[in-house]
Parts: sequence; structure tokens; C-alpha cells
Amino acid sequence: MKIRPVILCGGAGTRLWPKKTNHQAKQFIDFGNWTLLGKTLERVKASIFDAPIISTNAKYLRQVKQHLKKHKIKKFKIVLEPDKRNTAPAILSTALIKDIPNEQPLMFLAADHLIEKVGLFNKAIKKNQKKLNYNNIFIFGIKPTMPSSEFGYFLTKNNKVSRFVEKPKEAKAKQIISKKGYWNSGMFYLRKDSIINNFKKYQPNIYRNCNNAVTKAKYKSNVYYLNKQAFTKATAKSFDYAILEKTKNINAIKLDIPWSDLGSWKEICKMYGKIKNRYFKKKNVFHRPWGSYTNLFKGKEFLIKELYVKPKGILSLQKHFHRAEHWVVTHGIPKITLNKSKFLKKPGETIYIPLGAVHRIENPFKKPVKIIEAQIGSILKETDIVRYQDIYGRVK
Repeated sequence: MKIRPVILCGGAGTRLWPKKTNHQAKQFIDFGNWTLLGKTLERVKASIFDAPIISTNAKYLRQVKQHLKKHKIKKFKIVLEPDKRNTAPAILSTALIKDIPNEQPLMFLAADHLIEKVGLFNKAIKKNQKKLNYNNIFIFGIKPTMPSSEFGYFLTKNNKVSRFVEKPKEAKAKQIISKKGYWNSGMFYLRKDSIINNFKKYQPNIYRNCNNAVTKAKYKSNVYYLNKQAFTKATAKSFDYAILEKTKNINAIKLDIPWSDLGSWKEICKMYGKIKNRYFKKKNVFHRPWGSYTNLFKGKEFLIKELYVKPKGILSLQKHFHRAEHWVVTHGIPKITLNKSKFLKKPGETIYIPLGAVHRIENPFKKPVKIIEAQIGSILKETDIVRYQDIYGRVK
């Protein structure tokens, strides 16, 4: 039996646009002729998978259909949530649709994860298929590349999950990594009957209401429109809290592959830093007295640049009215001014420049400094610079 991939595609992307009401959902952001949902749809074309099921909501239905068409996926099902109830009801509702047999292996994937070395990932899925039974759950852990407070973790004993840790502070994350903890990727693998048995046991309210929502759903053109009256009665809970923290029968599949949920501009900057050669165009390099900058990619309300600050180069002390900035240092040690603070940053470290903050980059050392910068805002032009001091005589 082939594995049925279920793509959870209801996220709103609020972490990237915290102060905007009309923000872009991360899975649909064009990062340069590709989106995270597009990459996910390409992954599920592998021979181990059956036709995908996409769980989303009415707001995103048109974009999901556009992606399916663009990626030439003709066989699919869409399960449409009438209301946001978090991941537990979303996961259960997709599993309950009637064309999935009871012993069907289901692989739950987030629509907005970037996964490399897909061959190794799919191999791990296939290898563990025979171990699935009527009540166990497999979750995918990613070997951490650094202590991060942006991800959840889990600890294991004999490949069984012994403990989950929700987004710890960096010092705690270091301890967890020293105990061989893994990032919790939020990807789950289990059979349909296991989902049903776990929800009946631990979340009977969610089970009853989701079952009603699916039974009374309207079905048209490959789309299940879940019954709103029943679905909104289901308790809003994440799958982690509803099931994973209750059951003891969780197995870990540990992977050492490049993975990110691109959940912050820091992660997005790092991603562009790794693949900047794909975006480099000579005509987008601009020289300045302090060095140069390269516009790598202009997206909707964001711009990615690489700054090159030569030894002893100093940018003007400045602020912006229309944009905030996120920086990741990739080379050298810059000296940063941020309002009244001054500090040095090393490669891999990040800086956030809020809208309206007075700031400056200096390179007091002999090594050049390189920084990947994400500008976020409504106006992303060089005209949005108010200079206070400048050693090159550019203050009017």
C-alpha cells in the first residue's frame, strides 16, 4: 500500500509579519520563482506516495488550486476547514474522509518546510512503514545544527520519545542538545486507525465533532467542505498537546538533513546566504564609498540584499521611516550602532533593526564584512534613508 501524504496548509504566517493584518501566508510567498508549498508538492510526487490530501481553509483554496495546477498534480483531495481549530482537528478531519482505508499509512507534512536531501527523507519513511500499527505514532526529529529557541525539541530513550520541550531559551537548548535531543519537525507518520484510536481515547470531544463534520461534509470537485456547525464545536488544540503529550507510544525517526521551517527572517536570510549564487546578477551590484551591496531578490514587501563592507568602511548613521531590517553576519566582525548601544557581532549572529531605529555598520578590522539583509516594509528604496552622520560627506 502506498503512503498517503497529507499537507497541512492552513498557517497564516503571522511570525514573519507581526504588525500586519493583511500578511502573506508563508507557504505561498514567492522566494524567487518558487514557494514552500510548491517544493512540498514536488516532494510528494515520489513513487512511495499516493495522491496528496491538502488540509486548508476557504481563504487559501484558490492559491492551493493554482499550485496544484502549476505542479501538474491532477489527482488530489482538499479538506476545507470552515474555522481555525488548530492542528488536532485539522489532522483528524483529513484522516476521517471515507476514501482512506483503515490501515492506510498517512504522512503528515507542513506546507511550509524546506527539506533538502529528500532521498534520505523518503528512504526513512519507506523503511519504517512496516513498523506502523493500530496505535503507534512516528515523529521526525532533525539533528540540530545550533542551539535555537525557535524550534521545539524532543528527547528519546531507545528511539522512543521520552520528553518534549517547547521552544526553550538558548541555554536550555544547549543542555538538550548535549543530551542528544532533536528538533521536533512537526511531521507525523501513522496509520488511519491509529489516529482514530488515539483521538477516541484522549480527545473524545474532538473525535465526535470532527466525525460529524466529515459525515455531514459537502463534496464537490475533489473538495470536502467540512460541516461548520459540527467542526466549530471541536476543541481548538494542537496535535502536540491533544495527542503527543498524552500517549506513550511515540517512536522517533532521526534525520541528519538540512531542514528549516523558514519561520523567521533570520532563517530566510540564512537560506538566501547559502544559495545567493542562484540570485546573483552583476547589474544588481551597487558600489558605495564604504564597499558595495547586491540586491539578491525583491519579493512582495521584502528585499534581500548582501552588504559588503570593506576594511575601515563605515556606513552613515541613519534611520528609515518605512522599513525594518534583519541582518545575519556571514563574514568578518562588524561593529554595530543601534540607537544608544554599540556592539560587535560574529559570523552566524543576527541583528534586528526596528522601524525608525538609528543604526550604523562599521568595519574596524582588516577582514571584509559581509551581511545578508532582509528589508521588510511598504517602501524599500534607497530614498528611505535619513542620514545623521557620514564620513563621506553625504549628509546635507
